Amino acid sequence: MFTYLMLGTNDLARAVRFYDPVMAALGHARCDTGDDASDDEAGWGTYLDDGRQELALWLCQPFNGQPASAGNGTMVALAARTRAQVDAFHAAALAQGGTNEGAPGLRPHYGPDFYAAYVRDPDGNKLAAVCRAAPSASGLGA
Repeated sequence: MFTYLMLGTNDLARAVRFYDPVMAALGHARCDTGDDASDDEAGWGTYLDDGRQELALWLCQPFNGQPASAGNGTMVALAARTRAQVDAFHAAALAQGGTNEGAPGLRPHYGPDFYAAYVRDPDGNKLAAVCRAAPSASGLGA
């Protein structure tokens, strides 16, 4: 369905410092940053230039040159394989200057195994990490 997601930032260097450990907690490495400090975008996930295997989260300054702003009601939910990854995502985000929008835990109104955490990055973009696996399947005891 998606080829990539793009979020705006007003400070790419700060965004990279935030997203490198946050995305690493979910098993995603940075897939692209330009060859020098003048590059204007960074991405995490799968994105191959040749062959176009795509799905990545990109950060850049808005194309229209205006300041980046977070959308009200907009959120990017990232898949986690285990509940421990959700916990690590949340801890990494807070350690890098993110703000808590919902501590790791079950959200039974979304399903019996819906385990999630919610944060905002330093630009105000809302992110979630979600594990839908049962405790035994996600590396935790029942």
